[in-house]
Amino acid sequence: MTATFSWPSHSLVSSSSSAAHSQLAHIGVFDSGVGGISVLKQLVAHLPHENFDFFGDSANAPYGTRPPEQVLHLSEVIVRHFLDMGVKAIVIACNTATSAAAHDLRAQYPDLPILGIEPAVKPAVEHARRVGGDVVVMATQLTLAETKFARLLERVQGSVPVHKVPAPQLVELVEAGKMDAPETERYLRSLLAPYLASMSSLVLGCTHYPFVKPVLRRIVGPSVQIIDGSDGVARELDRQLQARHLAAPATQTGVVRFANSAPGDTQIKLSDRLFHMDLGR
Repeated sequence: MTATFSWPSHSLVSSSSSAAHSQLAHIGVFDSGVGGISVLKQLVAHLPHENFDFFGDSANAPYGTRPPEQVLHLSEVIVRHFLDMGVKAIVIACNTATSAAAHDLRAQYPDLPILGIEPAVKPAVEHARRVGGDVVVMATQLTLAETKFARLLERVQGSVPVHKVPAPQLVELVEAGKMDAPETERYLRSLLAPYLASMSSLVLGCTHYPFVKPVLRRIVGPSVQIIDGSDGVARELDRQLQARHLAAPATQTGVVRFANSAPGDTQIKLSDRLFHMDLGR
């Protein structure tokens, strides 16, 4: 599979904007497609005074089935473009790209805050220890196969059973806007059926997956914890901006802009729809 890349000129401003904001550096946020908007929503909720540029590489989605070197190359191209735009920080809102590229990107740009996201296994394991039961981690094949994920499990798992469940079709379903479609529910029920009796926590290890949370809640019931890592990323971004004196004035109202590598405006419209979607609990 050949990776291609081009940066489009179209974008959409989804929050309030003003010419007075043009002097404030933006924060670049990117994902293999539109899934990273689940992280963007948390960033904006936590830091409403900051300006964000979101780039979804839907033309090359999903990253989770690509070789790591391709994911690294695509991530490097996106980061270089963000730097040309003058961003002050970058958030890799993609578990797969974090696994494949975050270490190399931080080495290339040591003075730039580059934050990634990883499956929220630690809080899920802690919850399982309190209430009993197993942890299920749904993620892309690449994320689950990476050494980084194996090391994370080694650090936090202990005696708690942790089941790795690849969900290779789920990214495509979200990219197609089928968050609550019957085929999505059938697919998720078939994936999770073996674990329903013992599951206490479900970790969403891909940023596309929170957009099917309402469907997942119907499947796993009210007692299962459903968790992702976006809140931790938002808090860490806040900490790093404050520590580096890069935070925008709290009196400002930030802007959010979307761009996507897919041709046309379909993914831009989907981005706006997802940004305003209620993800539930």
